[in-house]
Amino acid sequence: QVQLVESGGGLVQAGDSLRLSCAASGRTFDIYTMAWFRQAPGKEREFVATIRWSGDRTSYADSVKGRFTISRDNAKNTVYLQMNSLKPEDTAVYFCAAYKYPFQYGSTGAESYYWGQGTQVTVSS
Repeated sequence: QVQLVESGGGLVQAGDSLRLSCAASGRTFDIYTMAWFRQAPGKEREFVATIRWSGDRTSYADSVKGRFTISRDNAKNTVYLQMNSLKPEDTAVYFCAAYKYPFQYGSTGAESYYWGQGTQVTVSS
């Protein structure tokens, strides 16, 4: 089973940027879709962004479109989430997610993914 370790979270001010990283190990990386989800206090985990195994297709939640960019480096077994123009409503624990099945893309359902432990992102106003 895949192991996922996130890093890069922290406390920033509104309008700032952060880049999250997620290092994957334990299985072949470049045949699986990767994603980021987040969970704010008292709310359900929600989809943020996903990237196809080849890196040539991405998809975003409407709430982050135009501000966040997901990318991956298959040589480093790492996926990234560049977050710009952060807002207080972006405050959440951010989870790296690895799709359970190879060569599949498009699902935003949490049940289809394996999870990292999460990294806290706090945006102050």
